[in-house]
Amino acid sequence: MIIRQSHTTIYVLDQDRALEFYHGILGLEVRSDIEVPGENGFRWLTVGPKAQPDLEIVLMPVQAGPAMDAETAGHLRALLEKGAMGIGVFETDDIQRDYAELSAKGVHFTDPPREHFYGIDAGVRDNSGNWFRLVQRKKG
Repeated sequence: MIIRQSHTTIYVLDQDRALEFYHGILGLEVRSDIEVPGENGFRWLTVGPKAQPDLEIVLMPVQAGPAMDAETAGHLRALLEKGAMGIGVFETDDIQRDYAELSAKGVHFTDPPREHFYGIDAGVRDNSGNWFRLVQRKKG
């Protein structure tokens, strides 16, 4: 039986820029950064939240290869550049603090923190065009 999810993938336009965003700006830990031998320079790059050591987020470049042909890679790249790809939700314990700090670092927020029935959330866009929500859950 399946017991947990260990990896998830975020497609990115440039792995170095994505690493700067997710590690350098958001503060996620680098879990793996390996050039895979015999795979034409394929780079296995993963990051994850410090408080969640059993989850690795794969920063996967959009390129033709075993997973997709060149035409599909082109379509995926166009969707990313258009900002049509959502990657999920990241949680924080203090959204106002993080909003201020990340805004000062140049992170693009699609909308500021707003209160909802589940807590406070804000929309964020990464440097590949992916969007996600930053959420502080309501206590209690």
